[in-house]
Amino acid sequence: MARVEPETNRPLSPHLFIYRWKMTMAMSILHRITGIGLFFGTVFLVWWLAAAAAGPEAFATVAAIFGSPIGLIVLFGYTWALIHHMLGGLRHFVWDFGIGMDAPARDRIALFNLVGSVAITVILWAVVLLLR
Repeated sequence: MARVEPETNRPLSPHLFIYRWKMTMAMSILHRITGIGLFFGTVFLVWWLAAAAAGPEAFATVAAIFGSPIGLIVLFGYTWALIHHMLGGLRHFVWDFGIGMDAPARDRIALFNLVGSVAITVILWAVVLLLR
């Protein structure tokens, strides 16, 4: 039953502070946030590609910015967002087949999405930095 506002006797719409937080709810919100981050982060990818097409001087400038500590943090975050968003998409793809729809399985898959995205990102960056 919805909460009722005393003065107007109208029901209040449920919101994030009414619901009890669940792992799948948090992953849904995080999936949306990473999607927004990827949308805006693609500007950096376009900047990098445009600099590569513009010539060695422009590319050297972008490479210096992306190679700075702040640039590496941004790239690490973009990589994590990309992997997290991809695993979230795969999670929904699995659910489209009706697999893992019971409560414990949903929570395990959502937890794997979070832990897996961090692990894959760290492994990927470790390999790239070791080969550098």
